[in-house]
Formats: sequence, structure tokens, C-alpha cells
Amino acid sequence: MTKRRVVVTGLGMVSPVGNDVETSWNNIVNGQSGIGELTRLNQEEFPARAVAELKDFNIEDYMEKKDARKMDRFTQYAVVASEMAVKDSGLDISKNAERVGVWIGSGIGGMETFEKQFETFQKRGYKRVSPFFVPMMIPDMAAGQVSISLGAKGMNSCTVTACASGTNSIGDAFKVIQRGDADAMITGGTEAPISQMAMAGFVANTALTLNEDIAKASRPFDKNRDGFVMGEGAGILVLEELEHALARNATIYAEIVGYGSTGDAYHITAPAPGGEGGVRAMKQSLEDAGLDPSTVGYINAHGTSTPYNDKYETMAIKEVFGEHAYKLAVSSTKSMTGHLLGAAGGVEAIFTVLSLKDQVLPPTINLETPDPECDLDYVANQSRKSDLEVAMSNSLGFGGHNATIVFKTYKA
Repeated sequence: MTKRRVVVTGLGMVSPVGNDVETSWNNIVNGQSGIGELTRLNQEEFPARAVAELKDFNIEDYMEKKDARKMDRFTQYAVVASEMAVKDSGLDISKNAERVGVWIGSGIGGMETFEKQFETFQKRGYKRVSPFFVPMMIPDMAAGQVSISLGAKGMNSCTVTACASGTNSIGDAFKVIQRGDADAMITGGTEAPISQMAMAGFVANTALTLNEDIAKASRPFDKNRDGFVMGEGAGILVLEELEHALARNATIYAEIVGYGSTGDAYHITAPAPGGEGGVRAMKQSLEDAGLDPSTVGYINAHGTSTPYNDKYETMAIKEVFGEHAYKLAVSSTKSMTGHLLGAAGGVEAIFTVLSLKDQVLPPTINLETPDPECDLDYVANQSRKSDLEVAMSNSLGFGGHNATIVFKTYKA
């Protein structure tokens, strides 16, 4: 059976570096960080002060207040980014609603709603808990609300694989179209984790950076990295079957050609030694794409700025690419966006697609002190032009989840 070709025709984003795709991408290319001091919560309660919050984002600029009140922040972000992506694609869903699906991942869902409603329950009893509590909290509600907002009646799903959720969702949606179960999918990841319990939990397991230099707190692959910076937002793509896109003269950003997904079977939070699971995910994605490793020119790395992740991801890239590992470019845009958990894969997929479109390699900023164990080309501190045809995006998650997607320049 011939695989149907799948292309990217629409992009939408709200992120710490911008409330639309153009602003976000311009800031990434120019090395502008979206990381700052924690403002949404009481700083005095947490030793970790660096976060990557959205700036000047008012949900009432995008939807009615009465509708927003029925959604957790993570769902609001997904709806806004999805509407942007569909508008960008020019896709008229009403013409083919049953063949347009939604697949949006979230790592932790409505954590903020859970906290607020539990406080209400403790103080005032069950009768005062909102009837919208459960549908606001559950991670699949981003996909559900996007479907309702846009009228997409096809396959509707949500992948929850921690920090791999966005990439897994895009890969899963890609396969839905490839096998013929949909003509278009609205897909990506969303997260709003800057809440009391999420901050407390990640501080407790020592995952967050305690660096007092806020501007340089996220420093992937740097010898002095000490943890990640929590971020929020959503990144959504419209994927479309090639002939469907061509029939309506859609703008094609890139083609998605490969997907790999594996499990470490090792530890609930630590990656497998040497990035063994990531090795298999990258190899799977290349095999799925029918591409030789030597064709890859750029990898948007998971690159969390944690000691183990950056070391093991580097080792995994060397294992997969051999000598070519030293010829390709690797960068972590988390140096500027922070780590958006389940939304990271969606946002980073967009950056990977735009790296192909604009033929530019986004930088890893704050890379000042080389780590002998991280010795690849991480596009340190400044973006640069490059001739790219194939680019890859990696995501890894608690639970041992590894996901890789491969994009290439579209050619007829």
C-alpha cells in the first residue's frame, strides 16, 4: 500500500517569545529570550525564580469572557493557536468537516483548575465546586474544545506522554492522514504548568534550575547547566494530505516524512544511559522516512538544560549519525522558550519547519562554557544561514517516552 504524502500547511503559536508565529520565530532567530522572573505566583514560596511566561496575553482579545471562563489556561492556549493555524492554512473545514481531525497533546492538563477547585472544596464544600471542574481539568479537553470551536468532526484524540506529548501527537496525526483516515489534522501540544503544585513538584524532584542569573538560567549543553526553566504556551500545525492541499492551492511549508516513538523501560524520570531509547526513536523516524542519516542537516534537540538529558541526547545523536553527527547542526530553542513540557514538541516542530522554510539554524543561547561531553555543533549563541533539506525534532518525557519527527523541504 502506497503511503499518502503529508505536508504542513498552517502554523499557530502562543509562546514565551511571542503571541504569534512570526513574532516568536523572529525572536528565536535573533536569540531573544522569553525567560524572566516568576510573576504569576508568590516568588517567596519557591527557590526556582526563572520561568517563561506568556507576555501581554489577554484571552479576551481572542474569545468571549464567558467562553474563556469554562476553559483552563492550557485549553485557551490551544484554541487560540489552533484558530491561528487554521486561518494561516486557509483551510475551509466546513467543506469536509468529517475528514478533518484534531490531535493535541498535553502533559499535565488543567493543573491550575485542579488547585483552585480543591481550595474551594476545602473551604466551602463540594456544592461550591464548579460543574465545569472535570471538563476543564482533563488533558483531552484542548482537543475537544478546538474541535468544537473549529467544527472539525474527524478523529479527535490526545496523547499524554509528558514532555513528548506534542511530538507524539504530531506523529500520531501524521499517521492518521498517511493511512487514509483523515485528509487534514490540527495537531500539536499545549501546556499551562506555571501553577503552585507544578512548580512545587518539579522543585521537589530537583528538575528546575536554581540559577540566580535569570537571563541565563536556561543553558542547554553548557557545562554549568543545572536544570530546566518551566515554560507555557501552545504550538499547533495543520497537517494535510498532499493532493488535498494542492487541490486548493495551499501554501506548503514543508513535508513531514518520518516518525519514531519508543520507550526506555528504564526509569520514571531519568533517561536511559546513553540515550538508548532516543537512539531507537531517531532510527525509527529515519527508517519510516526512507532517509539515510547523512541527509539530516539540523536537529531541534530536546535539550532541556539538565545534566543527564543534554549529555545522553548528545550520545544518542552520535550513535545514530556516527561521523555525520559532527557535520550536522543541533540546537535547543529551550534556551529561549524554556521547557513547555507537553507543548514543547508543538512549538519546536514549528521552529523546525521554519528552519527549512527560511534556511536558517536557530541558536542555542547562553552556551558559554563548553562541556567536554557535549561536543557537537550546537549553533552557539547566534543563528546562521544553512542549506537545509531535512530536519529532525526530538522530544523525551518522564516515563521513558521518546519521540522524533522528520521534516523535509517539499518537492513535487
